[in-house]
Amino acid sequence: MAQLSQYTEDNIKTLEWQEHIRIRPGMYIGKLGDGSSPDDGIYVLLKEIIDNSIDEYVMGEGKKIDIYLENNSVKIRDYGRGIPLGKMVDAVSKMNTGGKYDSRAFKKSVGLNGVGTKAVNALSSYFKVKSVRDGFSRFAEFSNGILTEESGETESKEKKGTEISFEPDQGIFGNFRFRREYIDKMLKNYVYLNPGLKIYFNGEEFYSENGLQDLLQENIEGDIIYPSIHLKDEDIEVAFTHSERSQSEAYFSFVNGQHTTQGGTHLTAFKEAYVKTVREFYNKNYDASDIRKSIIAAVSIKVIEPVFESQTKTKLGSNEMGPDLPSIRTFMNDFLKKHLDNFLHKNQEVADALQRKIIISERERKELSGIQKLARERAKKVNLHNKKLRDCRQHYNDQKSIKKLESTIFITEGDSASGSITKSRDVETQAVFSLRGKPLNSYGLTKKIVYENEEFNLLQAALNIETSLEDLRYNNVVIATDADVDGMHIRLLMITFFLQFFPDLIKNGHLYILQTPLFRVRNKKETRYCYTEEERVRALNELGKNPEITRFKGLGEISPDEFKNFIGKDIRLEPVMLSKDTSVDELLEFYMGKNTQTRQEFIINNLVIDAI
Repeated sequence: MAQLSQYTEDNIKTLEWQEHIRIRPGMYIGKLGDGSSPDDGIYVLLKEIIDNSIDEYVMGEGKKIDIYLENNSVKIRDYGRGIPLGKMVDAVSKMNTGGKYDSRAFKKSVGLNGVGTKAVNALSSYFKVKSVRDGFSRFAEFSNGILTEESGETESKEKKGTEISFEPDQGIFGNFRFRREYIDKMLKNYVYLNPGLKIYFNGEEFYSENGLQDLLQENIEGDIIYPSIHLKDEDIEVAFTHSERSQSEAYFSFVNGQHTTQGGTHLTAFKEAYVKTVREFYNKNYDASDIRKSIIAAVSIKVIEPVFESQTKTKLGSNEMGPDLPSIRTFMNDFLKKHLDNFLHKNQEVADALQRKIIISERERKELSGIQKLARERAKKVNLHNKKLRDCRQHYNDQKSIKKLESTIFITEGDSASGSITKSRDVETQAVFSLRGKPLNSYGLTKKIVYENEEFNLLQAALNIETSLEDLRYNNVVIATDADVDGMHIRLLMITFFLQFFPDLIKNGHLYILQTPLFRVRNKKETRYCYTEEERVRALNELGKNPEITRFKGLGEISPDEFKNFIGKDIRLEPVMLSKDTSVDELLEFYMGKNTQTRQEFIINNLVIDAI
């Protein structure tokens, strides 16, 4: 009989605060990542520090924040009140220590549990805090959360405020890098929510005068049906309009300045109150989906002591505005009933345009309903879960935050490629969808084709994005194709499909390209996987004479044991991104339209440039 494991006093361990954070970083910052995704841990570290500076501005202290980033080292300087010098070290290195437990100092702060700055400290190979107030300053330096140096109080002529410098620990985050696009988006959201605040990032100014109206303007593509409606009151601000071309709903929701990317009770309340107000205004029981279709909206509220569903604060769980205050649902309904109803009565042209849009959406929905019903029946008949989709055990919309962030679906082509990924994947969080040959070029086609084309219909069903991205089953949608001409073509066709029918999947940072090695270079002692020609040359030089070189022509040529290296913790994902200046219509027309000659000249010219 096997001996039972011993359980004694020796098994009971007490960890230092920084040890617990370093052993279980996911509890504090969600997934780690390498910086390729906007919800990777390095951006959470950045946000945690900026949040504190924003809270100072909200409390009326300091109108400017300076941020510097160089070689993955970050420095953030605000001009708020400064951390009280006598408690400065404790504030960044003792759990459950901070000024935000006292609502007199921070009334509607986003950070209430005294963890954020400590997590940054513990997960940084270098961390420095400096505070200036009342003509004196003090600093302290840490490594992996352990104090290495501190100063006493010295006289200072600097402006008051707090300066935090840190460098994420490469031992925890691996080969990471900050992406400027994600930081820019984060900083823009901060200034949209705090009109009048100036943030300088490596010298570039971020500033907004019109708040959420500026946010909509930044994110709207193409024509809108009516000028954006902008409504404000104490503790709430909303702005919204309807897009001419979009088929889905797009929301940007915030609580106390925190971007709640997964929504929460406040966003649910807005949707319900918006539909209710519109129905009552027109005295018509319009379908909720017709009222909200193609809406683009920004919603921001301020709540006393908000409760989020995780430390990363991406979804609000609170039901109340604060102690002895009305529920968020009641608050939102009363606000829209008063302000939106008044606005529509005073702006008849907008009211008429909105009603026309609802009627058009209703007609389109009814025209598609029969096709959708047949498509759903077809999806059941082909047994989606057994043939096309090899699912994972966790899903984006029904599991804890860390699993939501890690959930991934690989879209690949062919039995060999999908077989390699299927055998190598983490069955807890990674799913595989197998395409049959090259997908259809969907450019210029209507949404009807999504239901009539079996591949598109099954993929839509697998992702669960028919009506809204809110129920997207996987946080990361990864196109995994061979690194050859055919593979590139499939990538382009899949990106075209998402741009044509589900552009918000890309705009919200969910679509990626899987990077796999082109070469394997090895000798008797070491194996190197090379993703570029430059890496191959470097490996040849460093591994000595006559190493073995393998060129991977397709995913199916990589053994499952090797593939684990490329879709595990060291996975390389290249995000598919759209800039504000990119027109989806023009992009699709150029790459997928009938301008063959123009496109051919572009390819030739760029090949010539690369050759030079």
